[in-house]
Amino acid sequence: MRTAARLFYQNGYSNTGINQIVEEAGIAKSSLYLHFRSKEDLLLAYLEETGTETLGLLKQVSEGYQTPKGKVLAIFDHLKLLVLNNDFNGCHFLNIVYEMPQGAVRVREQVKKQKDGVRDIFSEILRPLKKEHLADEIYTLFEGALIANKVHADSWPVISARNIAGKLI
Repeated sequence: MRTAARLFYQNGYSNTGINQIVEEAGIAKSSLYLHFRSKEDLLLAYLEETGTETLGLLKQVSEGYQTPKGKVLAIFDHLKLLVLNNDFNGCHFLNIVYEMPQGAVRVREQVKKQKDGVRDIFSEILRPLKKEHLADEIYTLFEGALIANKVHADSWPVISARNIAGKLI
């Protein structure tokens, strides 16, 4: 699973073959297929595990702050640290969904589930202010920052999105 996750993230789903995963993991192909019926099933497990970890981390980062505004800005600060990391290769979920055709319903649903989770975190944070309606705008800023960072390979989109989020709240 770790090998597949690393390869999917570094090379993309389409550029990662089962034989490469098997070889780099040092396992037999039959062992892989004992746990995952297909490459897509392996991808779904990777997305589910990564989604759970990501949502947990975003909640943890926000919990260190008292005010809703502080919590939201902390998430953007965390994102800034991520994009400055040399190992950051964009959002795991956006990278995959870009590769998937419209017909890849199971994969698209898993990505949507994770992204809805991010939006829900913003909504929960804003509930005490009775500003849950801002969750969509802040979520859009968050996702836009991820996309613009991937395009520009710079942290300014995250900084700009953070500044706008602060003004909205």
